[in-house]
Amino acid sequence: MNMMTFDKLQYNELKEIVKSHCVSGLGRELIDKLQPSTNLKVVHNRLNETTEARKLLDAESHLPLKGISNINHLMEKLEKGMILSPTELIAISDFLRGCRIIKKFMMGKEFFAPVLHSFAYSMMDFQSIEEEINYSIKGSRVDSEASKELKRIRNHIAKAEEKIEELLNKFLKSSANKEYIQEFFISKKDDRFTVPIKASYKNQVAGTIVEISSKGSTVFIEPAAISKLNAGLGILKAEEAIEEYQILATLSGSILEHIRQIYINIELIAQYDMIFAKAKFSKSLDGMEPKLNNHGFIKLRNCKHPLLTGNIVPLDFEIGKDYRSLIITGPNAGGKTVVLKTIGILTLAVMSGFHIAANEGTEIAVFDHIFVDIGDNQSIENSLSTFSSHMKNISEIMSASTNNTLLLFDEIGSGTEPNEGAALAIAILEEFYQMGCMTVATTHYGEIKRYSEIHSDFMNAAMLFDSEVLAPMYKLLIGKSGDSNALWISKKMNLREKVLQKAQHYIDNKNYDLDRVKASKVKKPIQLIIQEEVTYDFEIGDRVKLLDQDDFGIVYEKKDSLNNVFVFYQNEVIKVNIKRIKLEGKATDLYPDEYDLKTLFVSFSERKFQHDIERGSKKALKKVSKEIKKGLIE
Repeated sequence: MNMMTFDKLQYNELKEIVKSHCVSGLGRELIDKLQPSTNLKVVHNRLNETTEARKLLDAESHLPLKGISNINHLMEKLEKGMILSPTELIAISDFLRGCRIIKKFMMGKEFFAPVLHSFAYSMMDFQSIEEEINYSIKGSRVDSEASKELKRIRNHIAKAEEKIEELLNKFLKSSANKEYIQEFFISKKDDRFTVPIKASYKNQVAGTIVEISSKGSTVFIEPAAISKLNAGLGILKAEEAIEEYQILATLSGSILEHIRQIYINIELIAQYDMIFAKAKFSKSLDGMEPKLNNHGFIKLRNCKHPLLTGNIVPLDFEIGKDYRSLIITGPNAGGKTVVLKTIGILTLAVMSGFHIAANEGTEIAVFDHIFVDIGDNQSIENSLSTFSSHMKNISEIMSASTNNTLLLFDEIGSGTEPNEGAALAIAILEEFYQMGCMTVATTHYGEIKRYSEIHSDFMNAAMLFDSEVLAPMYKLLIGKSGDSNALWISKKMNLREKVLQKAQHYIDNKNYDLDRVKASKVKKPIQLIIQEEVTYDFEIGDRVKLLDQDDFGIVYEKKDSLNNVFVFYQNEVIKVNIKRIKLEGKATDLYPDEYDLKTLFVSFSERKFQHDIERGSKKALKKVSKEIKKGLIE
C-alpha cells in the first residue's frame, strides 16, 4: 500500500469514523497505527474478533469499558523513578479496576466469544493495589488513615491551628486593636495565619508583615503572639509532607513491581477498545463479515460505500473468476469513479478487520498491494501535466506490482491525443494483465471497449443511463459496454436528425463524407469600389465641426504645412488637424462678398465698445482715458 492509495480511497477518513467509537486514547492510538494486512490469516482473525464483539454488542445492553484511560505516560514516569501524585495514583486505580471488571465480564463469554474470552486469561488482577490506593487516597489527597504517623501529625496540626485561631480571634476582638484592623477576619498567606491591618498602623502592631495588598492600603501581619505557634506549625507541615511522600513512594513502588504485567493489561485493554469500536461501527452501518480468499476473487452483493450517506445505490460487482480485467464505460457523472472507490475502500476496510455494508455471498480478496490512479495528479512543483503525472504514477505502480495486486484506474490513457491515448492504455492494460494483476479501469475510448470485447480474459461493464430523462442511474451492469450518451443528449437538444445519423454512421464504420460543397452554395466575393477622398482647403470664416469636442468653430487661419488649421473656438484660437474637423458651411455661402470676416473673431463686447468710440460715447471715452492714466501710473 502507499499513501496515494489511502488518500484517494479516503482510508484515513474511514479510520477516523471508527476511532470515534473508542472510549479511551488507548484504542484511538491503535486505530491510528492500524494498516490493512496482506496476510490472509491475520485478516481472518481481525474479522473474527470484530464479529465476536458485534455479537456481544447485539446481545448485551452494556459493555464495561467506560472509565478506561491511557496510563502509559504514568508508567513511563514510574520507570524514570518519579513518584506519582495522588490524582495519578487514582487514575491507575481506576484503570486497574476497569481491567478487573472487563476480565470478569469476558470470562463468562467463553462460548459466545471464544477469541475475546481468551484475551482475558492474559489479563491480571491487581485488586490489592487498587484497594491500597483507594484506602490511602481520598479526595485527591493522601488520607489521614494511610498511616499512624500521618494521623498523629495531622492531629497535632489541627490542634496547633485551633490554638492559633483562638489567639487571633482574641486579637481581633480586643478593643485595643480595633483601630488598627482593616477587616475583622483571619487570612492564611503562604500557610501562615495573618490579620489585615491598616497600612498606616503597620508599625503599631507587633508582628511580621507577610503580605501587602495590591493597592497598598492593607498589610497582612502575623502577630508576634502567634509567631512561635506558626513556626511550630511549619515544622509539623514539613513532617506531614515527608510522611505523605513516603506513602506515595510506597504506592508507586508497589505499582512499579508489577509494571510489566500492567503493560500487558494496557495492551489488552487497547485491543478490546479497538475491537469494540470496530463492532460499534459495524452496528452503525448494519455491517457483516464477508468471505475471504487470497486468489484475487471479488464479489460484491448490494455493497455500499462506508463514507457515503443518504439514498445510496448499492453496488453489485464481480472480478477474478471468469475475467481478470474489467473495463467500465458510461456517461460523465454516472458513478464510474464511485465504483472504483467503493471497490478499493471496501477491500482496505476488510483487510483492516472492518465489517462492510453488504449482503450474504459477498467475498473479498486479500491483496499484496492495492494501487490507484484516480483524479488529477498534476504537479506544479515538478512541472508535470495531468497526462505526465498519470504516466509517472502508472510507471511506479508497474514497478511495484505483483501477481496479487488490485489496480484501479480512472479514465486510463486520458489527457492526450485520443488515438495515442487509447493505444497506450491498451498496451498498459495488456502489461498488467500479463503480470497477473487484477485490474478495474474506466474509459470513454471506444478502442479500449472493442479490445475488451475480443479479449477472453477482459470484460466490459456499463454504468446505466436513463436516456429518457438524461440522468445516470448509478448502477453497474457487467457484460455490457456503455457510451457517453452524447448522441442521446444531442437528440434531446434538437440537433438535426441528419447530423445524428451521420455521427452514428461515422461511429460504426469511420467512412467519412469527403464530397466538396456545390459551387452554387458558395457565396461569390463582392468587388468594392473605393473612391479617393476629396481634399478641401479650409478657408477663413468657414464653419466647421470639431469632432473631438462635438461642437462648432470658425476657421481663423488656413492649414499649415502639417495640415493643421487654426480654429476660433470659445473666444480662443486652437490648432486642429484637418482630420479632426468637418466642414459645416463655407464662408462664401455664409457671408456677403464685402463682409469683414475679421469681425467674426471679435467678441460682442469688443464690437460694442468700438462702436461706442466711433459714435463719440462719453462713457466709452472716459473708459479709454482711465485706462491710459492707469497705464501711465504703472
